[in-house]
Amino acid sequence: MDIFYPHNSPDILLLIQYIFYYLIKYKEPMIFLDIFSDKQIDDNKIKRAPFWFMRQAGRYLPEYRAIRQELGGFLNLCYNPKQAAEVTIQPIRRFGMDAAIIFSDILVIPHALGRKLTFGEGEGPLLDPLKEIAEVPELDEQKFLKFLEPVYEAINITRSLLPKETALIGFAGAPWTLSCYILQGKGGKDFAVARQALYEQPELVKKLIAVLTDAVALHLSAQIKAGANALQIFDSWAGLVPSTHFNQLIIEPTKKIVEFLQKNHPNIPIIGFPKGCGAFLKDYAHTGVNAMGVDMHYPLERAVLEIDEKFILQGNLDPALLAASKENCLSEAKRIKNIMQDRKHIFNLGHGIVPSTPIENVEILCKFLRGE
Repeated sequence: MDIFYPHNSPDILLLIQYIFYYLIKYKEPMIFLDIFSDKQIDDNKIKRAPFWFMRQAGRYLPEYRAIRQELGGFLNLCYNPKQAAEVTIQPIRRFGMDAAIIFSDILVIPHALGRKLTFGEGEGPLLDPLKEIAEVPELDEQKFLKFLEPVYEAINITRSLLPKETALIGFAGAPWTLSCYILQGKGGKDFAVARQALYEQPELVKKLIAVLTDAVALHLSAQIKAGANALQIFDSWAGLVPSTHFNQLIIEPTKKIVEFLQKNHPNIPIIGFPKGCGAFLKDYAHTGVNAMGVDMHYPLERAVLEIDEKFILQGNLDPALLAASKENCLSEAKRIKNIMQDRKHIFNLGHGIVPSTPIENVEILCKFLRGE
């Protein structure tokens, strides 16, 4: 078995930890995928809820920061297959999550569609804002897939290096969330420009959503072909959509993507994460996803009551709690496990790990989730 060492020379304690991981621990079935099967919770093969964390590869890890600094830019890392694979595997080495998620970014899709994209230090993403319907890009499938080949190569490398017990998740941003950045031209909290376009330029938004729906489906399919075992669709700004537009902008595009994927890859699990959608979480079930991510603002107890048991729920520990307090974090993790004890569940956060999160807190949580 190949042991993919961290960037530069590992200290001896970390090296021992990696060897211990590969040779002794975590030699159990791929329980992340088992949870999507017909096996019951009390089946001996599903002894506990699988777990992984959004942004589990990132700035809270010193080995990630070292690579990021050397490459000199976020996109340089996203498009460097070997190093993207390395940072994907880093948290698996340290903590032994049941799934890795490929290191990339949701905005590689507009980038591959020809929109200019940069990441300024401390500024987040910057794009040329799309203002006219004539600017909506056409999807040239061959050119699009060629541009994103580094992402697919990173998936192929990662899958070859991951322990067989660890699932690999591919992902993409949902059409509405991608539209927010394309129309606004940068990140934000309320995306006022994008929301205003719904009313002032509805045909532009409609055309843009249609192109992005096809692009997302194509990108996710290519990730499966490259070796991804499961997929997640991030609709990070679903909570900004007015109720009158939720079906048009969230449900229908996601449903089309899921139908395409299920037709071409019928055995690949799909997780949807409509962050902030609140009362529309139940409606999101109509997209056909296999599992739904619940953010930290939505009561998990309510989701259990409202969402049909055939859907797996994922979530929903507050990442701020993980960063703040080991004791309170474990207390909340126990509460979540108690809520979900009679239902299939993927333990995750309500959003991504924050950069200030202490490594020790993540270690303790992972040990608890493994039952150690």
